[in-house]
Amino acid sequence: MAYQQNNILYQSMVDLITAEGSDGFNKILKLLMNAAMVEEREKYLGAAAYERTEDRLGYANGFKPKTLNTRVGSLELQIPQTRDCNFYPQSLERGKRSERALGLAIAEMYVQGVSTRNVDAITKQLCGFEISSSTVSKLVAELDPLLKEWRERPLGKYMYAYLDARYEKVRHGGLVIDQAVFTAVGVHDDGKREVLGASVSMSEAEVHWRQFLGDLQKRGLHGIQLFVSDDHPGLKAARKAVFPGIPWQRCQCHLQRNAQKYVPKEAMKEQVAADIRSIFNAPDRTEADRLLNKTIATYEKTAPKLSSWMETNIAEGLTIFSFPAPHRVKIRTTNVIERLNREIKRRTRVASIFPNENSCLRLVTAIVMEMSEEWLTERKRYMPAVKEL
Repeated sequence: MAYQQNNILYQSMVDLITAEGSDGFNKILKLLMNAAMVEEREKYLGAAAYERTEDRLGYANGFKPKTLNTRVGSLELQIPQTRDCNFYPQSLERGKRSERALGLAIAEMYVQGVSTRNVDAITKQLCGFEISSSTVSKLVAELDPLLKEWRERPLGKYMYAYLDARYEKVRHGGLVIDQAVFTAVGVHDDGKREVLGASVSMSEAEVHWRQFLGDLQKRGLHGIQLFVSDDHPGLKAARKAVFPGIPWQRCQCHLQRNAQKYVPKEAMKEQVAADIRSIFNAPDRTEADRLLNKTIATYEKTAPKLSSWMETNIAEGLTIFSFPAPHRVKIRTTNVIERLNREIKRRTRVASIFPNENSCLRLVTAIVMEMSEEWLTERKRYMPAVKEL
């Protein structure tokens, strides 16, 4: 049944594109949203349409029309209703949060007169509403408490934590400056990942990282067996101060890139990269240390700066050998949080320059909140659960 429905949906989308070209995207999104909400209702009820089961929570009860304003225009959706239970599609709410946050970022530029381009037509398409100071205030009042509650929610026990930062352009004191956006991702012992928090600060100085990590700790973050990050000095100092004694894994991808700066000849770069990979891919720590010592000796004369750098730094990327082999591929790099940051960048670049720090934090929070909810509801775990090892 599901296969037939998917085929019908796919054919409907193809027909729309064939008939209307890019003008059909609005209708395609409408089809996808309606289909996603129906599927969500079926999962919630524990039964598909016309399916008989004793475990179902309630019954489908038709649809209710609702207009949703999005970046591709207004969508006339059909919201699935239920009987004998309370249901509202979370897929709809997740999309609305980030749309509102993005709309607010652009709306604030318009209202405060800081935009250098004609944004009137853009805001109407992106946000679906006329821009005024009262509209902005109303939306802020609706959205900010929800996002603040999520940022301040209690945390618990996690096995691994990934830390990273990226920069967004924010107007501050009449100037446009780069402000640091901090993010943290945790992995539970059941293998599920979750965004722990997000924050916006003036820079990656130790004082700002310490404040971010201290906030995570106050919210109950504990049980961390390993931190994974790059080697930014502010982050390293803050991590040691707030979470002393917890092992640290330096991202192996960053180490590979850093090593290339010390290779004296272009012709040597490929071989150096292969030698470092062999160290990282060793079966255990004993073999990794043997290969590291061998590689250090190999380049001692031909590339003394590289040899010295490797002796000091490569070992920081070998902490993973103290952890279960099935987990190592996921904790050897910061890939999980870098993918999160790429999604943030993809969405924030529409706003270009944020009018203030709160506007930036609002949109970033909405994005990572949606990503975190998606991760937690995924059937496939990010890594094997501890009890399965």
